[in-house]
Amino acid sequence: MINLPRVRQGPLRALAIRMALAITLVLVTVAVIYADRDGYRDVNEDGLTLLDCFYYAVVSLSTTGYGDITPVTPHARLINVLFITPARVLFLIILVGTTLEVLTDQYRNSLRVTRWRRKLKDHIIICGYGTKGRAAVAALLETGYDKSRIVLVENNSDGVRQAMANGLAVIEGNATRSAVLLQADVKNCKAVIIATDSDEASVLITLTVRQLTAGQVRIIASVREQENAALLKQSGAHHVIVSSATAGRLLGLTTTAPPLIDVVEDLLTPGQGMALAMRSAERAEVGRNPRELSTLAVALIRRGKVLPLGGEQKIMIETGDLIVYIRDESSSVDVAV
Repeated sequence: MINLPRVRQGPLRALAIRMALAITLVLVTVAVIYADRDGYRDVNEDGLTLLDCFYYAVVSLSTTGYGDITPVTPHARLINVLFITPARVLFLIILVGTTLEVLTDQYRNSLRVTRWRRKLKDHIIICGYGTKGRAAVAALLETGYDKSRIVLVENNSDGVRQAMANGLAVIEGNATRSAVLLQADVKNCKAVIIATDSDEASVLITLTVRQLTAGQVRIIASVREQENAALLKQSGAHHVIVSSATAGRLLGLTTTAPPLIDVVEDLLTPGQGMALAMRSAERAEVGRNPRELSTLAVALIRRGKVLPLGGEQKIMIETGDLIVYIRDESSSVDVAV
């Protein structure tokens, strides 16, 4: 099921409003009839009780009209003409309007999905909207990525509701199933981020994505255990992040070299201090030593491989290189990584 961000009130709220209006209309009609009960006659000719008034109001507004209770005085008949008949029409409008709104909602949602699919291209699919999935979405948004080009695949109903509340498109279903990934248009996406809480599920999703895309879509996966990282890479993941090992290393740094963890947190926290960024090498920079640049370069990416700039080895910038450097977070130029 495809769930796009809501732009209007939910169906339950709309239904509750209509139910309240219908009940209010019935109660007002009962009050009018009961106030003029002497102008009505039933088959027993013993007068109308409050229950009889409720009965007459319901059968009149629902257009059933059994005829066992009738207005006999001119005053009662005038009330029927001026109030009961318009109330009957209004009651039907409320009931029919609810049905029409449901059908209109279904059509409108189908039309929105069709338009959404038509515009969807080079999007990023995120499997899982737990702690890691939410952090991945936040990182994409912080780098200026368009929210409409992020598609979530989530099986948990709470996660689906939370993602929709945050204005994200969600495919509700199990990401290990081919049909669910095809609904997310996995064949035309830019990348798939696997942020599930289960390593087994991450492996199955990776295999499914690779099968559906013939390895043409970049897969970034997160695993909890280091021993499963190799399995994920064999399954087709291009990048694997070991969450437990990374957390353990940060804990170790906190113990042995506390200032280092402050630097790492500064680099990873958006909007504060330093940030890692990446840009293409300019033509004037080709042939130069990256250490001579005005920006603090820490690595080069050449044909998909990372070339660290530490040590005494001199590496010159070549055409097509990507420069990874540290910049001031107050700058909005370039793409943070």
